[in-house]
Amino acid sequence: MKTIVALAGDGIGPEIMASGLEILKTISAIDQLEFTIEDKVFGGAAIDETGQALPADTLAACEKADAILLGAIGGPKWQTGSETPEKGLLALRKSLNLFANIRPITILDELVKFSPIKEEIVKGTDFVVVRELTGGIYFGEPRRLSPEEALDTNVYTRKEIERIIRQAFELAKTRRKKVTSVDKANVLATSKLWRSIAEEIATEYPEVTFENQLVDSVAMKIIQMPTAFDVIVTENLFGDILSDESSVLAGSIGVLPSASHSDNGPSLYEPIHGSAPDIAGENLANPLSMIYSITMMLKQSFGYFDSAEKIEQACDQVIAAGIYTPDLGGKYGTKEFTQEVINTLQSTEEK
Repeated sequence: MKTIVALAGDGIGPEIMASGLEILKTISAIDQLEFTIEDKVFGGAAIDETGQALPADTLAACEKADAILLGAIGGPKWQTGSETPEKGLLALRKSLNLFANIRPITILDELVKFSPIKEEIVKGTDFVVVRELTGGIYFGEPRRLSPEEALDTNVYTRKEIERIIRQAFELAKTRRKKVTSVDKANVLATSKLWRSIAEEIATEYPEVTFENQLVDSVAMKIIQMPTAFDVIVTENLFGDILSDESSVLAGSIGVLPSASHSDNGPSLYEPIHGSAPDIAGENLANPLSMIYSITMMLKQSFGYFDSAEKIEQACDQVIAAGIYTPDLGGKYGTKEFTQEVINTLQSTEEK
């Protein structure tokens, strides 16, 4: 019996979490998988209930889990307080040592028409952004803010850089064997160290093609020639920006998942989007990002590749049938879209 902690969070988080867990329940019945789901409060909802974005009880449950699912966190309601949902997320990542954030950017043929990029440029896009998640400017000290001056500190150690670079090369070995390391080595000391270490580690993987690129160049090329990339590895801030930019290629940020891994603890799986408070509770959210986060979990934490592929194939069939949520110009709500995927899974199994 595997234990999964579900952190629904804020905004559309509870809606898409409910959809994802319905899909998980369906595939569990079909393939006789056994999971225990523990719902825990997190983010803004936890601030409202306990005064803390990451309550001790929630962290303890996450530490003991086999995997963690996160819906979404944040919203205007909590942005002016001393305790914010984002602080809770950073604390969770740091506490669980979730240093490797994996964000696949795969554009299904059925979704190419929704991309703002020309079809001949975006079709066939399939790359992964590997983002270092527990170091860099988001965690560096000292930091301060006053009306006249602000300071953020960007710090990276050799160990932090080595482990994320190796993560990228190991991933590339299972794909098209190309790694692009992204930095700003013409300006930043942290990037100079990053580039030096990346070049060292590249020599350990002669079967993998390696290149260094500056972050501003990559930001342009992701739009100009996204199919040129396989695995992109970079530091925390650059990875945050580039992966969000990359999400535009798919036509909707609502279809892309992510995974965050530690050295030996539980992994966390979540959509790359925010909590979208403007549509929360209106049955408008696209649940695909949550569903695909669950298929990543099934593969990467549990090794249930066949079950994950059944879910992905069902989603493909539903999309191919022209069934979309409003973010893709469709008329189907969150619940209705989810039910279509469930119906497809069940009918496929009956055959």
